[in-house]
Amino acid sequence: MSDISIAFIALIAVNFGIKLWLNFRQASHVARHCALVPVAFNDAITLEAHQKAAAYTLAKTRLANVGLVIDTSWLLLLSLGGGINLIYVAAAGLTGQPTGLLTGLCFLLALGVLSSIVDLPLSLYKQFVLEERFGFNRMTPGLFITDLLRNALVSLVIALPLLSLILWLLDLATPLSWLWAWMGWMAFNALLLFIYPVVIAPLFNKFTPMPESEHKQKLDALLSRCGFSAAGLFVMDGSRRSAHANAYFTGFGNNRRIVLFDTLISQLSPEQLEAVLAHEIGHYQRKHLQKRLVLMAGVSLVLLWTLFQLLNAPWFYADLGVDYANPATALALFSLTMPLCLLPLTPLSNALSRKHEYEADAYAAEHSNAQQLIAALVTMYRENAATLTPDAMYSLFHDSHPPAALRVQHLAQLQA
Repeated sequence: MSDISIAFIALIAVNFGIKLWLNFRQASHVARHCALVPVAFNDAITLEAHQKAAAYTLAKTRLANVGLVIDTSWLLLLSLGGGINLIYVAAAGLTGQPTGLLTGLCFLLALGVLSSIVDLPLSLYKQFVLEERFGFNRMTPGLFITDLLRNALVSLVIALPLLSLILWLLDLATPLSWLWAWMGWMAFNALLLFIYPVVIAPLFNKFTPMPESEHKQKLDALLSRCGFSAAGLFVMDGSRRSAHANAYFTGFGNNRRIVLFDTLISQLSPEQLEAVLAHEIGHYQRKHLQKRLVLMAGVSLVLLWTLFQLLNAPWFYADLGVDYANPATALALFSLTMPLCLLPLTPLSNALSRKHEYEADAYAAEHSNAQQLIAALVTMYRENAATLTPDAMYSLFHDSHPPAALRVQHLAQLQA
């Protein structure tokens, strides 16, 4: 076994150890603080609701540990275990071509299908056992299968042209192939962001314009006051699948819209809903989507350049257990191994996301009502069984939103 192979195994072990350690910290911290509701939430959340959130968090953490073992085993099986070789040989046998674009596409498609099959048992357990146990599941087996098939079809339609372009450009191996691949990747993402709200999302959920009412008029007045023009306010039938509630801002240009889950509307008062809407507008006004796109552009540029440098590096294939050196196997290996290297950067990404959440909260406090947003957040924490006492280190790596206590404290300071 080469030094690089040993280093690769060590990298996997370190990632596994860090993630397991973080999960252990989270479980221990939540369990230690489940007997008392944090003082800041005493008036709004009962001990029963707090303990339900703790039990839900512990159950999800245990499931995450199982998922971690499965994912790590799958990575080792595909790389050093020779799995990529077996899949590639099967793809080449199917196409009758030892190399080429068609063989590469078949290989990547087969790898994606097999990875989805590996993930399926845990997805089924999470949806129909864990979520059911805590009263959140509203999905039927039929809808689960329908979603699975639709996801597969949409992924196929999206992935085939993009992968074809990237594999073709990488196969050309010109000095600027990586740059052209990056430009294609960014153009594709811009197109996807534009069409997602009106083409892809409606394949899975029903989106209806918020019906006219006095409350709707107040929300429209808020939009006008904040200078936000969009395709409209839409209500999504999230209750078909889950009792969880949320709201989000999506799209750009003429397809820009704000989406409210029907479960959220049923849980919040009109004043609280207005504060949540102001928060979503804050993301738009502070240009958070554009900033994330710029960050993604920079990261993807570096990653594609790195992939291009590894294309003709024999050690990248041989020392990671792959016998076939070509753009398709390089892309697969890179996609499987790069998350291991990027783990230390996760807190930085989450820190930026949290900064954006604080900025959107500040915008909502200025243009709506901080106290109503606090009330809305507390209601969402309670109804979604979100833990109020996450471990700080775990939160750095896993939470894109600030912990409940810090977020409420920040809003209270803005109100003062």
